[in-house]
Amino acid sequence: MAALGNPEMLTRRIKLWDINAHITCRLCEGYLIDATTVTECLHTFCRSCLVKYLEENNTCPTCRIVIHQSHPLQYIGHDRTMQDIVYKLVPGLQEAEMKKQREFYQKLGMEVPGDAKGELCSLKPPLDDQRNGDVKPEDAANKEPGEDKQEEENDYHRSDEQVSICLECNSSKLRGLKRKWIRCSAQATVLHLKKFIAKKLNLTSFNELDILCNEEILGKDHTLKFVVVTRWRFKKSPLLLHYRPKMDLL
Repeated sequence: MAALGNPEMLTRRIKLWDINAHITCRLCEGYLIDATTVTECLHTFCRSCLVKYLEENNTCPTCRIVIHQSHPLQYIGHDRTMQDIVYKLVPGLQEAEMKKQREFYQKLGMEVPGDAKGELCSLKPPLDDQRNGDVKPEDAANKEPGEDKQEEENDYHRSDEQVSICLECNSSKLRGLKRKWIRCSAQATVLHLKKFIAKKLNLTSFNELDILCNEEILGKDHTLKFVVVTRWRFKKSPLLLHYRPKMDLL
């Protein structure tokens, strides 16, 4: 009962290096960037590190379990929760990574994606102001109760990095989309695209579809960013994807 009355006994300070083993990549030994998890064993790595490793291997770098004999890249997925945790725990890591991405795109003369421009940060007050409760009088006067929450809920991932896509049908058994050019969050998955196409074509189930890139069937959990990086890295936008009925339905 004495512990309940003493807040200091209920909290425990943990040093960052005590948990480094849980938020670092085994391959590069740096903090996780674009965290990606192997679905078979749940070990997590930087996406670029893991993709490069799986170009010549089909086992997990940590436990050596076989991910898949021939297509291991289809059995890894973006771990947004883990990445959010890493960014919250490591001061300045997210800002440093965004700066590197901006410099990379600028060096190649390419358009800087939305999230790398720092647009997300510019939409929010400085962290110190939030902690101190400082809000400009005109902002407070012009906002209705609950407006901040509504704005966050209605963002629809517009502040994410965006990917331009062209969805083409390569089967005579399905019709083409009226609007085949779309732009959506890089964090959207192939499964989201399947559901989108099924809804537009009035299909009974999105499971009836395969989506392909470079004539290779994509895993349903692949994010669009992963597809761009691994299969469209040196090609111009938009990302060209094809859809068709599943092979067992043909």
